[in-house]
Amino acid sequence: MQLSGIRTELIRPRTDLVKVILDAAEKQGLEVEDGDIIAIASKALAIVQNRLRKLSSIKPSEKAKKLAAKYNLEPSFVEIVSQEAEQVYGGVPKALLTLKNSILTANAGVDQKNSPPGYAVLWPRNPFQTAEKIRREISRRTGKRVGVLIVDSRVTPLRMGTTGLALAIGGFRPVRDCRVDKDLYGRPISITRHALADDLASAAHLIMGESNERTPVVLIKRAHVDLAGKIDQSSVVISPKECLFAKHIMQKTVKECS
Repeated sequence: MQLSGIRTELIRPRTDLVKVILDAAEKQGLEVEDGDIIAIASKALAIVQNRLRKLSSIKPSEKAKKLAAKYNLEPSFVEIVSQEAEQVYGGVPKALLTLKNSILTANAGVDQKNSPPGYAVLWPRNPFQTAEKIRREISRRTGKRVGVLIVDSRVTPLRMGTTGLALAIGGFRPVRDCRVDKDLYGRPISITRHALADDLASAAHLIMGESNERTPVVLIKRAHVDLAGKIDQSSVVISPKECLFAKHIMQKTVKECS
């Protein structure tokens, strides 16, 4: 597999993102080919969609003020997180644990890092539909059959630092079911499914970086994934009752509230 970071100009609201990607790739001598995966930073996409909230325009609720004081956050920021989150479970200093788009994530995807001063950036709107739209547009302009991967960062329970998250996928199968296989000793594999999209997101995240790299796009070649049509969001998530982590978080939350 080969991954190439694509440096771009500073992404601004309502930019033609596909044009920026293809122009930057051409300038760097990179050619989009059949089977390639184009990984795009979620924040770049969110800014193109103008998913920006001005902190000074937000009036925090009393609940937001209490959470902000408890977890050392700005009340206006907490109010935005509360509005975006499907559920807030608690937190640690500078971060709230939330559920957003059926994903356990920090701050419901709301972030001030690499956002214009005084603003917070939300997650992209309709990420799966947008990934599919970008995939179709790239294919239309290049004549190539490609996949698209929207990448964000996440933290892992009891592990230091961030890794990549496949926030949305377009044009390739994101999970490989290993339950049809056997292990090295011929035993049937009972529960394992390989999160291909998340692994690719982590590889791209390594190149994109987390600060001022200005590399919001990664061209992935020879990823050995199965190209497909429109991807259903439900294919990459499981219910909280089936999740090793979320099941116990939800049980604890219910007990604390009862």
